[in-house]
Amino acid sequence: MIVIKNVTLRRGTKIVLQDASVTLQPGEKIGLIGRNGAGKSSLFSLLRHRLQSDAGDVSIPPRWLVGEVAQNMPETDQGATEYVLEGDTRLQAANAALVAAEAADDGHAMADAHQEIAEAGGFEARPRAQALLMGLGVRVDQLDDPVNSFSGG
Repeated sequence: MIVIKNVTLRRGTKIVLQDASVTLQPGEKIGLIGRNGAGKSSLFSLLRHRLQSDAGDVSIPPRWLVGEVAQNMPETDQGATEYVLEGDTRLQAANAALVAAEAADDGHAMADAHQEIAEAGGFEARPRAQALLMGLGVRVDQLDDPVNSFSGG
């Protein structure tokens, strides 16, 4: 079993974990969630022996392996809300169709594109993207911060 007992971890002056304890039995599966910067990646770094705790003990049986999937944040200074909106491929295609229709001065194609934008939820897209970000722990004042300003954990 994996035992984390009374672990405290500091990153600079910030206390990331304080007196944290958990025991994971063989076969147990867990999910680790938390706001941006809460210490999720730091906890995995402790388990992978890339970091040492400031206090407490971490015990993993010698034959056990800890696996992880690396979290890589895109190196873009694009705002978080705009980045999420780009992931809505249907809406992006509808917007591109509108731009092309306007460039061709094709009224019928413009009407079709506006209809597709409406059906894709284009009028609610920004608040929906921001709600998604806030559900991940992004604060209102961070919604337009550059994506590369967030931690990957």
